[in-house]
Amino acid sequence: MYYKFRVYYDEVEDFVRDIEIEANDSFESFHKILLSSIGLDGKELASFFICDSKWNKQKEISLMDMGDDDEKEEPVYEEEDEYSLRSKLPIFVMKDSLLKDFITNPHQQLMYEYDFLNPKVFYIELLKILPEEKGVTYPRCSHSVKELPKELKNFKLPNVDDGYNELLEEEEDMDDEYGGDFEDGYDDLDMSGFDEFKEF
Repeated sequence: MYYKFRVYYDEVEDFVRDIEIEANDSFESFHKILLSSIGLDGKELASFFICDSKWNKQKEISLMDMGDDDEKEEPVYEEEDEYSLRSKLPIFVMKDSLLKDFITNPHQQLMYEYDFLNPKVFYIELLKILPEEKGVTYPRCSHSVKELPKELKNFKLPNVDDGYNELLEEEEDMDDEYGGDFEDGYDDLDMSGFDEFKEF
């Protein structure tokens, strides 16, 4: 028996992927076939969310076990904070979680969130549950429409070093303009004009 899922991405019009995967397979396999069919590099963290019919998240299935129950302190969030809602969800690990143990609805809805710093959220719906076909290797992508733009695939946060280098260049320009080394403070500047304020 295999599941046929349809994957959507709201940021790209008409983006579709149809994924076929065995019911006995793990969410880790599902994650890998999504990476390859969508074109993501797999260097970021990701999670599946089991949702109800209104896309409310009910369970999280994470790529890695991020918990440390011995040292973990309960975080404090605002009442309506997205992370507060997420922190209350039961969390499972992909490699230990089989699809058949979480797919309870013939039209099951899921979300797949990739890269938590720059989230890409894919909406997934179960289309059919079918008997396996002979000669077919699962999991597979059986239908694909549209691609992610390159800037979404290869998004990188700005390099902190670049900003630091710009500051150094500005400092050098100031040294040239005022004839002093700003790293040494203001000792080389002419402060004689401020003597009149000493009595205050």
